[in-house]
Amino acid sequence: MRISSLKIKTFIQNITKPQFPGLFNPWSQCSEDDLYADAHLQRQTRFFQHLSAPNPRLILIGEAAGYQGCRYSGIPFTSERLVLEGAIPRVDAKGIERISSRTRPWSEPSATIVWKILAELELSDATVLFNAVPWHPEGIKGPGSNRTPSQAEKGEGRPYLKQFLELFPNIPVAALGNVSSQTLSALEVTHHKVRHPAYGGATQFREGLSQLVHASSI
Repeated sequence: MRISSLKIKTFIQNITKPQFPGLFNPWSQCSEDDLYADAHLQRQTRFFQHLSAPNPRLILIGEAAGYQGCRYSGIPFTSERLVLEGAIPRVDAKGIERISSRTRPWSEPSATIVWKILAELELSDATVLFNAVPWHPEGIKGPGSNRTPSQAEKGEGRPYLKQFLELFPNIPVAALGNVSSQTLSALEVTHHKVRHPAYGGATQFREGLSQLVHASSI
């Protein structure tokens, strides 16, 4: 079940519009260390490629975009390093250029774990990723830090999560952590809650995902 390109492009245009204080929008704003003025457009392209899965079978929903991951890659739970290494299915790394001016490409531990385990379970080609709050909540240290989104920010993200899920109907959904699970519950979306891979949760994340795979015959 391939989602139409027009629906994906419309959805991406929708999430580019909001700009709130303290929330960085990777698909419409440029970060202070982006190399190019059109870096946000490059992130749109990457996210479009990611969502263009020919046979999506699993949806992973996280909490919010992170400063080491989606802020620069444009794809939830995905780092700039993984994109440049060609580790992300459907995202064409051939001839791709660095977006950030950081000495080394941004690398997010959670992103590395997520894609490693998806590959082990043979699900990387068939998984699409999003967040309950699509944008990056900047922490007390500014752009180079994260924080838990506020209740108001969770509310702002909810309609976009609903739109995202409408793109991929009748596909099993896994929530990574409490915020995503609570938001999905508020939308009355049936889902399987799994441990977030951060802070030593990799093993439990893998176990939870494996249980979902077997229970849903993914």
